[in-house]
Amino acid sequence: MRKEEVFEGFLQTTKSGSGFVVFDDDDNEDVFINKKNIKNSIDGDFVVVQIIKKTKKRREGIILKTIKRGRSFFVGEVFVGKHFAFLVPENPVIKPHLYIRKEFLNGAKNGDKAIGEITVWPLSKKNPFGKIVSVLKNNSIDEEMISILVNNNLPFSFNKDVLKEAQLVSKKKIDYKKRRDFRNTTTFTIDPVDAKDFDDAISFKKLNDNRAEVGIHIADVSFFVEEGTVLDKEAFKRCNSVYLADRVVPMLPEKLSNEVCSLRPQEEKLVFSVVFEIDKEGVVYNKWFGKSLIFSDYRFTYDEVQKIIDGGGSSYKNEILFLNKISSALRSLRFNSGGLNIKSSETKFLFDNKGFPSNVFEKTSTEATILVEEFMLLTNKSVASFLKNQTSSLIYRCHDKPEKSKIDAFCLFIKQFNYEIDSYNNKTFLKKLNTLLQKVKKDDFEIIQSMAVRSMSKAKYETNNIGHYGLGFKNYTHFTSPIRRYADLMIHRILYKCLNKKNITNYNLKDICKETSKKEILAIKAERESIKYFQTLFVVDKIGKEYEGIIISATEFGLFIQIKSLFCEGFVSIKNIPGDLFYFDKTKQYIIGKNYNKKYYVGKTLFVRINDACTKKRKIYLEIISY
Repeated sequence: MRKEEVFEGFLQTTKSGSGFVVFDDDDNEDVFINKKNIKNSIDGDFVVVQIIKKTKKRREGIILKTIKRGRSFFVGEVFVGKHFAFLVPENPVIKPHLYIRKEFLNGAKNGDKAIGEITVWPLSKKNPFGKIVSVLKNNSIDEEMISILVNNNLPFSFNKDVLKEAQLVSKKKIDYKKRRDFRNTTTFTIDPVDAKDFDDAISFKKLNDNRAEVGIHIADVSFFVEEGTVLDKEAFKRCNSVYLADRVVPMLPEKLSNEVCSLRPQEEKLVFSVVFEIDKEGVVYNKWFGKSLIFSDYRFTYDEVQKIIDGGGSSYKNEILFLNKISSALRSLRFNSGGLNIKSSETKFLFDNKGFPSNVFEKTSTEATILVEEFMLLTNKSVASFLKNQTSSLIYRCHDKPEKSKIDAFCLFIKQFNYEIDSYNNKTFLKKLNTLLQKVKKDDFEIIQSMAVRSMSKAKYETNNIGHYGLGFKNYTHFTSPIRRYADLMIHRILYKCLNKKNITNYNLKDICKETSKKEILAIKAERESIKYFQTLFVVDKIGKEYEGIIISATEFGLFIQIKSLFCEGFVSIKNIPGDLFYFDKTKQYIIGKNYNKKYYVGKTLFVRINDACTKKRKIYLEIISY
């Protein structure tokens, strides 16, 4: 066995029971693992794999050993026999059943839904041994959200030691003399109406008719969460707050995230600040970095700020309008430098007093959200540029250029809408894409923008700076959200040490980048699953009703169709498409009938009936009634 034929990587399993070992090194091709060669490893494990076969299409391997378990907790159904019990995981990619001795059932009965934990897995045994840690008896929304977190390998509660330390550090002694004082400078926060963890505040001092001192003040989480503490280890374990459709699962206990660190109005707060002397054209004349003290005068919601921008009154109207003028200039400068102009939107729900969705709507960007966004982008870019000249130990937020094949596919896709774009020059592509999106008809915009985003690479954390393609920035990091992102907390620590000429070489930043990027993906998956759960719950009483829809994806299995008025998507199996025998044309990316050549392609509108809504599978099943 040659040394180069053995690798370490992460196991990703499929519903079939087989899997792939994937690697942090993008140049190292994934290795296929037949289910008989997975042995006692499960999805998410860090494993040693040996290559046993190579073909032109792929490499195949066998798992030699598990280095580290990727997960210990599972949600599933309990089956109790005469002498022992099993927990059968509901996550379809987790194949082995958890063997449980009866004394470790913790009150669970046959047929109960429960959370189980692996305690040991002997190499000689087919199944792991474990125990029941919690029984989910009520089939409630709360329990469904816990299931989503566990199935995505995310924590759902804090242990006693973490909560105890959060209480202790909240009483930590503060040396105010070492902080710049902004308490007498006009300061406010701008956040969603339901926000509780206020990461950032903006201070404003007018210098003349064209220039102002604008302070971007970020919660000084690093003061309370010191390196190597119980809180720090827990924050790294989570890496992110998880934003489910109806709740936030915070990275830090609520004592810190919603109280001590949160920049609540009418309270003195500790912050890490970046202060700009800037004019209405977005030109920055001076910058200052340092720890500060603020007193937030007012807590604005985005809607309140938008009303001011639209002409409404406020005692802070002049400040808001001045800031909006700067924000607009910063945005124009960014697009002129090659940044991508995407109009973001997200699905939101209104809930009744029992937690059930009473309405669903689409929340889109406004001038108010853009105002905050542009100042946060400026701050993150400024911190990255400053630190790049101070140290090589740095976490960058990177976004690589898109793969040429994906851009070619996008250009082919838009031709069916009678649009064209030159795909062969990465340096000018985003400017041309921005121009295209400005010209696209209203009915075509959403689907074309969505496909444009899908063609892009995914942003991630790196120690090797390749820039941020989508933003058009050479240097970019995350500094502005340390309450909810561990990467930002690390940047606070690095910036503080650089400002105070302290050594920062003891950080294992590559591992931190890998872990934060991985946990970010899991958090996004959990958020999307929670949205799908509430969408299915929302349409349960609409089964049998008919709606207009638009095809958003065509696959070999069938069609995914968005119901415009309900802001949800459903599925039609290819075998249930009426009027012909249909197949998927992979080259042209549409479904077509064998006999009559009827085509179903992305962007096509049609009418559908809701046939079923399965909350367990998070799926809505549709029937095509007219085309």
